[in-house]
Amino acid sequence: MTATYDSIATTTLGSNANSVSFTSISGTYTDIVIVAQTKNSSTAANTRVTFNSDTGSNYSYTRLSGDGSSATSGSAINAAFIGIDTQAANDTTFNQVFIFQVSNYSNSTTYKTSLSRANNASYGTNTTVGAWRSTNAITSVTFTPDGGQYATGTTFTLYGIKAE
Repeated sequence: MTATYDSIATTTLGSNANSVSFTSISGTYTDIVIVAQTKNSSTAANTRVTFNSDTGSNYSYTRLSGDGSSATSGSAINAAFIGIDTQAANDTTFNQVFIFQVSNYSNSTTYKTSLSRANNASYGTNTTVGAWRSTNAITSVTFTPDGGQYATGTTFTLYGIKAE
């Protein structure tokens, strides 16, 4: 079986923004992947992800980070979002690239799981596994920095993965 990535939508910010959303996501794929190149207007370190405008305590996540000399981890249960550790965004001049994948996003019988990863030789590497405790199909995804705004030039691209 071959997996095919289809580019569904791209958002490039022409000015600073408090969040970036993809809405009306079709249920025709097996997984979705969002690739982001972000820069923050301040020195905020992380990104918050929500699905279908749900800001209830329906999310859990575990984060792991390392910089070659030390490692850290953290987790949250009953959170109002999935927190992606994008600590490399601590520098407002640096463009952080991260990949966020949701498996079986359109399935309406199971909770949704996600995996994100980001890295940069100057700052370290990060990964986050998350869960949204809802059986609803995901039709929208919103990314919000936990401080500041996404700066002009930030780009998010949504891909659908089709099993063939």
